Amino acid sequence: MSASMQRRIDLAGTSDAPARARETATDFLAEAERVRGEATSAETSGAVLIVVSELVTNAVRHAPGLCTVRLTLHDEGVLIEVSDTSPVLPCPRAPDVTGASGGWGMQMITRLAGEIQTVPGPGPGKTIRTRLPW
Repeated sequence: MSASMQRRIDLAGTSDAPARARETATDFLAEAERVRGEATSAETSGAVLIVVSELVTNAVRHAPGLCTVRLTLHDEGVLIEVSDTSPVLPCPRAPDVTGASGGWGMQMITRLAGEIQTVPGPGPGKTIRTRLPW
């Protein structure tokens, strides 16, 4: 089953974008379970939702305008891609333990997904990709 299913949503850079992205990811995972005939683990479902939410939150915080979320089901897992309008690469930073300015998102994503890839485009922006196992 190579890339047998994909979901895409374009989101305005507003505060409700992460919640809408999580709803889309939840629907995607439910459909993916039907396609695969196999339930995803609670750990994987939770990781997908956290990664999607964090990437969209970063796009809303650091890039003006729309962002796009693409989820693709592959044999080995789920490819998550979030595109935004900023060409500026993500820069991991020390987390703010007071919670005032964040810094935890990219660390969580790296911990959950391992490798994160950033590629140019579309347009002047960038796309951040990561994969999670099924």
